[in-house]
Amino acid sequence: MSFREHVEKLEKAGKKTVVKKTVSKKLEASAIINELSDKAVLFEKIKESEFRASANIFPTKQAIADYFGCKVSDLIPTITRAIENPSKPEIVESKNAPCQEVEIEANNVDLDKLPILFHCPNDGGNFISSGVVVAKDSQYGQNLDFHRAMQIGKNKLSVRIVKTRHFDQFLERQKKMPIAMCIGNGAEVLVAAATSVDLGKNELEIANSLKPIRVVKAKTFDAYIPADCEFVLEGTISLEEKAGEGPFVDLTETQDIVRQEPVFTVTKITHRKGAIWQALLPGKLEHKVLMGMPREPTIFRKVNEAGVKCIDVNVNPGGCSWLHVRVKIDKRNEEDGKKAIMAAFEGHKSCKHIFVVDKDIDIYDDQTVEWAMATRFQADKQFTMKGRERGSSLDPSADPEGHLTMKCGFDLTAPLETKGKNFGKAEFPKADLKKYL
Repeated sequence: MSFREHVEKLEKAGKKTVVKKTVSKKLEASAIINELSDKAVLFEKIKESEFRASANIFPTKQAIADYFGCKVSDLIPTITRAIENPSKPEIVESKNAPCQEVEIEANNVDLDKLPILFHCPNDGGNFISSGVVVAKDSQYGQNLDFHRAMQIGKNKLSVRIVKTRHFDQFLERQKKMPIAMCIGNGAEVLVAAATSVDLGKNELEIANSLKPIRVVKAKTFDAYIPADCEFVLEGTISLEEKAGEGPFVDLTETQDIVRQEPVFTVTKITHRKGAIWQALLPGKLEHKVLMGMPREPTIFRKVNEAGVKCIDVNVNPGGCSWLHVRVKIDKRNEEDGKKAIMAAFEGHKSCKHIFVVDKDIDIYDDQTVEWAMATRFQADKQFTMKGRERGSSLDPSADPEGHLTMKCGFDLTAPLETKGKNFGKAEFPKADLKKYL
């Protein structure tokens, strides 16, 4: 299912708000997206553009589970299977690829005509926040990744590239390279692009195992792109040309700093007829779930590989869907809690705090997790100080240069052998109030 088909499906089901009034791409559209919280929205008229825009399409795990036709509890196994069993997508010719229905050549490229939103008052400019970048390396093949991009001209964007990521390695090797930035993708492409897999794995094949997709060769270089996405910006990115990128409100809902980042020069734009721009409000629910949730299968696998029975993982919004992880285990040995903590850090190296709980704790309920900490945790025995090491550039409290941060874990599990104490919640009688009220 494409992004377009899913947007139309939501509208038919009455699960999407349609804004018919003309709105500006500067602050006005983002304000409406913010007020709607987790409700899908389609803007019929953007003041500065002929194109429509839509947002909040995948703001929750439930929304993504609905897209894949599974339960929320099945998301981790579903994504894990796709990572472990990638499959080659169908290749189509350009004439059969919706994303290449309309072509705009280099001399007519004008990013001002696209509904690239200006999200927050102190932002550095208009930002593409849902762009999936397709890059190719002669040794490692294709790579998909998310990269935000700030418009700095009619055909130029400054692209935030986090050091040590696969795309960063590609660019360091090549210095200047062609890329395609794809906007308006279904959940299979978005989730696959956000997964953490070994260098050399093609995320489009992971996407195809999540839900069958079609791909087409890019117009300007030898790489394959999602054939059913809405927009494709093609061009070259160079380490030799850099420009300021930021400020930008990132995943933590704090204002990120200005950095000198590589410039992406757009030489061709292709798009579907009647294309819909995929807007994504930084720092809010859709951003959080699309960035954090794909890390859960990796953590899940690492904990199980450590010999601990992992039941579920939640990279929870309270921890910015990036810096905190909750891990539910079936505890069988007293050391399982600590082992799970260390394994979880291996599964998500950007994480700052890990919380491990027993199988009777709901890791999606803040109050229940805090109850486990209050009743089952002793800092002198169950606190693990991992030490100061490289964390996430998204953590505003981390060292600004090397992003060093103090990492620690909390084993909130009950001891297997107790001395007269009961660590389970007492059961209360239940009543059908309809019989009494």
